[in-house]
Amino acid sequence: MPIKLPSDLPAYNVLQNEGVMVMPEDKAVHQDIRPMRIALLNLMPKKIQTETQFARLLGATPLQVELTLIRMTDHQPRNTSSEHIDLFYETFAEVAESGQKFDGVIITGAPVEQLEYEEVTYWDELSTVFDWTQTHVHSTFGVCWGAMAMINHFHGIDKHMLDAKAFGCFRHQNLAPASPFLRGFADDFVVPVSRWTEMRQDEIDRGEGLITLLGSDQVGPCLVQDPGRRALYIFNHLEYDSDTLKQEYDRDVAAGEPINVPANYYPDDDPTRRPLNRWRSHAHLLYGNWLSEIYLTTPYDISQIGVSSTDLRI
Repeated sequence: MPIKLPSDLPAYNVLQNEGVMVMPEDKAVHQDIRPMRIALLNLMPKKIQTETQFARLLGATPLQVELTLIRMTDHQPRNTSSEHIDLFYETFAEVAESGQKFDGVIITGAPVEQLEYEEVTYWDELSTVFDWTQTHVHSTFGVCWGAMAMINHFHGIDKHMLDAKAFGCFRHQNLAPASPFLRGFADDFVVPVSRWTEMRQDEIDRGEGLITLLGSDQVGPCLVQDPGRRALYIFNHLEYDSDTLKQEYDRDVAAGEPINVPANYYPDDDPTRRPLNRWRSHAHLLYGNWLSEIYLTTPYDISQIGVSSTDLRI
């Protein structure tokens, strides 16, 4: 089944040319099924790139997915045109006021991780978003800073500054092979990492009901399940394109910022060579497994999310 996108969203043509099944609204209405309603709260500066990355993963499953793009209400993006934002995004205030409910919500990272949470201009509204997910969303997926912020909000677990940026592709271990979210995962695989902060395993272990599913000896915990909040937290970037780390590296080099060549990314660590994508299959597995678990446990009547006994813990 395809992912349902507006036909004039930039991701539509990109994914169609890649062979991902996409469907415009006029065709989707003729399918006699309820699509999975998934929202992307996009906090990243390059919004079009991020939309495409997540739409690519959500559109690769047998389920029909209807994607809603959400932004913070009063935060004005500087790296994406206002025309694009006005055409394709709803503010969180609009979503909350309309009473919409979602089978799943993805909350992305943001380039604010070196700030204290309370210093982020939209922190109060984001805290409201986290609480809203408990009554209007069946399953929430926090990514990188979004995951750190969410686990801090619900469990008080803080992030810690690193002496140097964790940057590159690092080996990770499958710590819970029986988890439905890790169906098809290898025991050992590569995950892209790009962050100035870390979460610490001993602090996560003290969190109520938290289960670490993926971790690395080099860069710490990666994927944490929070059954009590129907949430997953991933601190790294399986959604990244092949050249996303290259873009970040080239940007910092051009700006004269101190930055190391991303570890284990370029062949022979040579930034003049084309990087190889060694994580794509696991990215598709993870998001496909997440959608599958939502499909198996979410109420058919979406209005019953948050209020029905059939809204099973994921």
